[in-house]
Amino acid sequence: MSKTADDKATSRRDFLKLATAAAPAAAVVATMAPDSAEAQPADLSKTEIQDTAHTRAYLDSARF
Repeated sequence: MSKTADDKATSRRDFLKLATAAAPAAAVVATMAPDSAEAQPADLSKTEIQDTAHTRAYLDSARF
């Protein structure tokens, strides 16, 4: 069976209903997020690269 124009219109309509309901829900979630996930300031007094998992992964991927 192939889809008719009515089936496509219904799915578009359902998508728009979901999209209009999701926007306010996303705003509520964003306002209720905890503020404790702030980044720590970088220590710029060191002249060498910090040894973290991220820097190790980058240096491993940059090897030739």
